[in-house]
Amino acid sequence: MINSKQRALLRSLAATEETVITIGKGGITDSVVDSVLEALTARELVKGKVLETSLLTAREACEELCERCKADGVQAIGNKFVLYKRNEKKPRIDIKVSK
Repeated sequence: MINSKQRALLRSLAATEETVITIGKGGITDSVVDSVLEALTARELVKGKVLETSLLTAREACEELCERCKADGVQAIGNKFVLYKRNEKKPRIDIKVSK
């Protein structure tokens, strides 16, 4: 679980990331989950977009993917969302924030 300071750091890092996940009218399928898991393993921080044709909102997509991928939702604004999952073998992002 990430705290508010860590979430703020991840939000700032996500601002420069490109969108790598797209959720369309098919919703969240097993292949989408596999793609998200692959991206999270490689990047740890992943930005996604929900198309207008989708029946899900960005928040709903974020929550479902968090549950299915065991990731943390960083934010969901408009039609975009950001997920974070620490890579235990090769961590890329240091989210240790001083208190």
